[in-house]
Amino acid sequence: MKAVFDTKPISGYDDDRTGHYQFPRRYLSLVKEAVGDWVVLRRPRADGGNLAYFAVARVTGLEPDQHMPTLTFARLADYLEFDLTVPWRHEGRYAEQALREMPVQQVGIYLRGRSVRSLPDSDFAAIVSAGLSQTLAPDNAIRLGLVGVEEAAQPFEFDVVPGFDQVRRVEQMLVNRKIRDANFRRHVCEAYDDRCAVTGLRIINGGGRSEVQAAHIWGVGEGGPDVVQNGIALSGTVHWLFDRHLISLTNEYRLLVSHNKVPAELRVLFERQLDRIHLPKDERLWPHPAYIERHRERFMAA
Repeated sequence: MKAVFDTKPISGYDDDRTGHYQFPRRYLSLVKEAVGDWVVLRRPRADGGNLAYFAVARVTGLEPDQHMPTLTFARLADYLEFDLTVPWRHEGRYAEQALREMPVQQVGIYLRGRSVRSLPDSDFAAIVSAGLSQTLAPDNAIRLGLVGVEEAAQPFEFDVVPGFDQVRRVEQMLVNRKIRDANFRRHVCEAYDDRCAVTGLRIINGGGRSEVQAAHIWGVGEGGPDVVQNGIALSGTVHWLFDRHLISLTNEYRLLVSHNKVPAELRVLFERQLDRIHLPKDERLWPHPAYIERHRERFMAA
């Protein structure tokens, strides 16, 4: 069963959007039904939320909270943030079937105490395709490296029940590495204004594709998430060095260079970059210290 998980920007629960969702006992039966299936994450209005769906993830299992017996963790995987948040209500129509079927004045009352809700396949497909509309847009295929990818989902309308094959296509899209990389590239490159964090260069080719690449700090193969805080925009050569842990970062975002392994002619490129690298204007998008630490450990061992 697919579901909606509400999560506040500032919450009393121990929520980690990429790894787990903590919930009280009253939601246990609902969340059990969602294990092995997909959930959409939504921010409610409380604590500065914007009443919108912002990401999708898959529930892989449940784990009791060892410190709080009335709480449980839903373990999450394959977290993917939307290109744009999807409003929970558009032109008077709610994205969730249960809300569409009741008078508007009763919606707020209904949602109290319902931070976990079941979600029909048709609504799930519509929310996901709307959330990833920019990644999947044909006009962005060259820029995001999706030319020839046929798995991209077509948009669905709320209240239109898709066939099994169509829903399956959306689910396959969410684990398609090319599509996930395109989504990741879009978020990272836009955060860094298509500029290499190390060299500061910004080169756009005639087709509108940036020369800069999106590098994962904590590798996906090792469990790293596809979130912009686990990414850094790098030109091709710098990306190659970064992936091989021949360069890394300090907690102050200064560059570390393996002087005994990086050729002198390349080290010259970094002489003016040993202070803080180029970072996004929005500090919330800066590389997370935990991911940097993982990368630096590999750098020290290289």
